[in-house]
Amino acid sequence: MPSKVYKKYLSLLAFTAPALIIYMIFLLIPTFGGMYYTFTDWNGLNPDYSFIGIGNIVEALTEDPDFINSLMFTLKYVVFMVILQNVIALLLAVLIETRLKSKGFFRTIFFMPNMISLIISSFMWTFVFSQVIPQLAQKAAITFLDHAWLGDPKYSFYSILIVSLWNGVGYMMIIYLAALQGVPQSLKEAAIIDGANSFQTLRKVTLPMITHAVTICFFLTLNGAFKVFDVVYGLTGGGPGRSTQVITMNIYEEAFSNNFRYGYASAKSLILFAVVLVFTLIQMNVMKKKEVEA
Repeated sequence: MPSKVYKKYLSLLAFTAPALIIYMIFLLIPTFGGMYYTFTDWNGLNPDYSFIGIGNIVEALTEDPDFINSLMFTLKYVVFMVILQNVIALLLAVLIETRLKSKGFFRTIFFMPNMISLIISSFMWTFVFSQVIPQLAQKAAITFLDHAWLGDPKYSFYSILIVSLWNGVGYMMIIYLAALQGVPQSLKEAAIIDGANSFQTLRKVTLPMITHAVTICFFLTLNGAFKVFDVVYGLTGGGPGRSTQVITMNIYEEAFSNNFRYGYASAKSLILFAVVLVFTLIQMNVMKKKEVEA
């Protein structure tokens, strides 16, 4: 019997070993390596470096205004994305769920942008913001569109939001649609019989039944918003100036564009990891309580 159990676990290990090796090489080893280099002054090129303790972390938090500004801009982006992406995705899912005949068509249409790489979407929208919208504003006399959408710090943030939402809402909508399909129709009908309108049915019956999906979508949106890079890089490059520079772009710039301060960039990455971890734990704790109450 022990030999059979041993052979069973050995076969499972053989099947999972390739994935585990790849996971270790491309994720675990670089992660722990980055944590190690956080406490050094390594430039990523020379084999010689020295340990400087928490000097990099102190410098990032107290002597680097560009890093603090990028962190604040990222937090602003995260707040808008978490709220808008989930609200829009949920509303679309509720509306599509009621359309029995055209459900598949609308589901495909809204999910299609998610199949396009964000960097490609950014280049597409760069043309829209720089060429199409100005022409539309001029020819159709739509004055509220006549702005420098990518060149004005006031509007470049909204440009980034528009492209991010256009690309990501469809994915969250699919998760909400799957959750909505699991809500018993009998509960909705009972609420309607008791006199509840559509909004009350959504608030009192549907939302409590899909709280698990809300938790998942909030988690995915939160983590994705903190790690945003490609859409900002493709649209504004962090400009004008550094007004739209997110924290991941600041880390990339520190490691590969400025002085190749790899240890300093690793320290910034560790700070980002800590920030994401704190926000994720808070979000999961709050949402889990909501699930229990529901």
